[in-house]
Amino acid sequence: MITVEEHDDEMRRPLGLTLLAGLYLFFFILSASTFGHPFPLLGHIYTGFAAKALVLSDSLVCLYLFMGVFKRQLLTWYFLIGYNLFQIVNTIINLSYISTSELEKVVGEKVNQEALIINNIAAALAIMLLTQYIYRHRDLFTNRQKYLF
Repeated sequence: MITVEEHDDEMRRPLGLTLLAGLYLFFFILSASTFGHPFPLLGHIYTGFAAKALVLSDSLVCLYLFMGVFKRQLLTWYFLIGYNLFQIVNTIINLSYISTSELEKVVGEKVNQEALIINNIAAALAIMLLTQYIYRHRDLFTNRQKYLF
């Protein structure tokens, strides 16, 4: 016979998944807050309608990832790894192909190239570490349903 305390421990969400869900909720809010601003993607800086569409799609992806992590969906585990790897590749390509002068035109002020490189590499390393954590904790994603709802 299972006592109430044992049953609660089985159903309790691991702290790592709670923090991961919170992180992707933060990414959703951060992405949605950039609506209407230029959007760098794969070596190009998009503005106008294209940038709005890209921000909307990125926001929806982050919202899906938040809900998938919250519901422990196994499909989300694969999607998280793919999305994070895409973000790392996107960062490297943007650093390689977007010049500082092009970025200064879009931003409208001087950009410190060394700080830009250091910040982007630090963000890519953080995403790599996050991806490593996600990869190692596949067993926490126990929901095998195809759809979130």
